[in-house]
Amino acid sequence: MNIDQTVLAFAGVVVLASLALGWLVSPYWLLLAAFAGVNMIQASFTGFCPAAIVFKKLGVKSGNAFS
Repeated sequence: MNIDQTVLAFAGVVVLASLALGWLVSPYWLLLAAFAGVNMIQASFTGFCPAAIVFKKLGVKSGNAFS
């Protein structure tokens, strides 16, 4: 997997986990899904993605979107 695929998979896991926690624990967990969505929109305009930086430092190979 490259950084692009890893970031998308991580965002999907965060959103699904937030929905599950919002359903089972507290609706406040839905704020995590909102944060993930806002971060994805921001990254699409600026190209800056904190998750991509972390995954790059962990040694995940570069992709097309986040290098």
